[in-house]
Amino acid sequence: MDAETLNPSRPIKRPNRRKPSSYGTSRRSAMKKSFSQEQVYFTTPVSHNPSIAIIGGGLSGLLCAATLEERGIRSTVFDTGIHGLGGRMATRAVVESQQRLVFDHAAQFFTACDARFQNLVNRWVSEGFVLEWKGAIGELEAGGRFTPIQSSTTKYIGIDGMRPLADSIHKGTNLVEITRPCWISKLEPCNGMWHLSENEKNRGSFDAIVIAHNGKCANRLLSSSGLPQLFRQMKKLELSSIWALLAAFEDPLPVPFDGDFNAWEGAFVKDIESVSWMCNNTSKLFPRQSSNGAHQCWTFLSTASYGKRNKVPQENIPNVTAEKVKTEMLDGVGAALGLPKGSLPEPFYTRVQLWGAALPINTPGVPCIFDPYGRAGICGDWLLGSSMEAAALSGISLGNHMADYFQGGGSHLEEFAVGLHEGFKAVSGYDIGHFPGLDSDKPVLCDLECVA
Repeated sequence: MDAETLNPSRPIKRPNRRKPSSYGTSRRSAMKKSFSQEQVYFTTPVSHNPSIAIIGGGLSGLLCAATLEERGIRSTVFDTGIHGLGGRMATRAVVESQQRLVFDHAAQFFTACDARFQNLVNRWVSEGFVLEWKGAIGELEAGGRFTPIQSSTTKYIGIDGMRPLADSIHKGTNLVEITRPCWISKLEPCNGMWHLSENEKNRGSFDAIVIAHNGKCANRLLSSSGLPQLFRQMKKLELSSIWALLAAFEDPLPVPFDGDFNAWEGAFVKDIESVSWMCNNTSKLFPRQSSNGAHQCWTFLSTASYGKRNKVPQENIPNVTAEKVKTEMLDGVGAALGLPKGSLPEPFYTRVQLWGAALPINTPGVPCIFDPYGRAGICGDWLLGSSMEAAALSGISLGNHMADYFQGGGSHLEEFAVGLHEGFKAVSGYDIGHFPGLDSDKPVLCDLECVA
């Protein structure tokens, strides 16, 4: 995307030059963790062979790195993932009772409406990473009444789950380095470079940085980084919390259906607070296995209101909370299916997980954010909505924008400032995300009062 397309509605104000300090002639003086922090202003010429640090290895960060590589620019992706890359493109595979269980426990499926994203999806399909999901989905009312969603929009899923798709994006790359698990804890500008560290451990120096994640960790990084305009926009973001319950059953659940279609595989649940979505991973990912009457692996996702009401530190969920959430969500599943209370079959495997910063509920509606003075940008689904398409387009847009900036010599800075002043509006869609072409008429997820 060219600079003219990405021009902001208001130009960035040219910041004052930074004062020298004991750390180096271009390092900032001590800054308060507030909106009034001093703005970083690099005066050194841009490198002809720049290296970019991308903090966050979800879809947006990975595609930003891939786009930079296509433009001949090196990058390093830092990700906190212990099990793999992908962020909310998360798939959990476990062995329980000598059976392999596979769950997509965040992103469930995706759609494509934008031609640029559709071209990317077509490539994934041809390479064998993605396939069309032909299973029936719809809306399930409490009591078991299922209404299929009649839409010509194609639904896509990752083969063997979403996470392998994330892993596939960086395979075969030559200019992208992956560092994980890694929690970048500090960003320091010095002598025209950004210096990254993880709990005082040096993680390298880079010509520019990309923040490709959000939530409290991103806010903490930006709060004293010398990028007040990026921090201000990030702080406006409001995020929902969603509980995920993974459950495996020996026998198929009594899913209602009529004679016009097969048993559905996914449903948006209505009028039950503890459950907003339920999906049979086994029939979705392994239809042949499902048809043989094998065990079933289900993912149940809560509503945003339930997540908010039962929010706890996701890194350390109390056992009493985990048990309460599991019980209430399973009760909600039974109610959605129209079963008498307590008659839902007992799962032989369960696991609960809280996505504390699950999905955006407001957005500035811009493809990316870039501060050309501090040589720093932001990408992520929240900039355009709450879909995988939004995440992909944001990462691609920022990658091209930064490539234009560096390959143009870093001149005409005002023309490269983007997304620094936009106001936010509410995001539309389901509690588990937005699916372009499938849910365009869905109501917003929050009251306007919550929009910054």
